[in-house]
Amino acid sequence: MAYVLLGIAILAEVLATSLIKSTAGFTRLWPTLGCLTGYALAFLLLAQAVKEIPVGVAYALWSGLGTAAIVAIGAVFLGESVGLVKLAGIALIIAGVVIVNLTGEH
Repeated sequence: MAYVLLGIAILAEVLATSLIKSTAGFTRLWPTLGCLTGYALAFLLLAQAVKEIPVGVAYALWSGLGTAAIVAIGAVFLGESVGLVKLAGIALIIAGVVIVNLTGEH
């Protein structure tokens, strides 16, 4: 169940981060409320998940998957460029998440 909570936390954080640009510096009400609600939900669920998942493992998954998702969203929906260097960086992040999870310290 902890990994389900972590997965939902990651989705909430990705949604919140995706909304940042549309808040226009937190001057637009609804995108701002959506962004802040997403971050609040994300941290609430992350706090619950780390009751059972080691913090290092949870944070590696949170940051790695979140970063990869935001790069994909930026490329698909926000017109941001994705070159070989950016893809290599994402690959290294994902490799790091895999290595952290393979340490067996769960």
